[in-house]
Amino acid sequence: MSDYMERLPGQNVTHDTRAMSHESTDKQKRYQQITETLQFYNCPMTAKEIAVHMRNMGYIPTDERNFTAPRLTELSKAGVVEPCGTKMCRYSGKKVTAYRLLNSGT
Repeated sequence: MSDYMERLPGQNVTHDTRAMSHESTDKQKRYQQITETLQFYNCPMTAKEIAVHMRNMGYIPTDERNFTAPRLTELSKAGVVEPCGTKMCRYSGKKVTAYRLLNSGT
């Protein structure tokens, strides 16, 4: 039996599912995992690099950067981390933002 639900005319399904996902995330726990990762490596890291480490630690099920990127944006707005430059991502081959902890001595 499928749990498929038909979209009603005018209903924005992606907005609803995005909101449900957003609400189900334990942000404080994710913030802690990200800051611990940045402290451990003590160097600028990309969202993907952080995600790979968190996957290796068993914090998240995959190394998809979407587990970390939204939280890095929030941590940046809160003054906990800062985008400090760019680096070539060894996973995507693209130039991406690198983050570091503020007041970490790096």
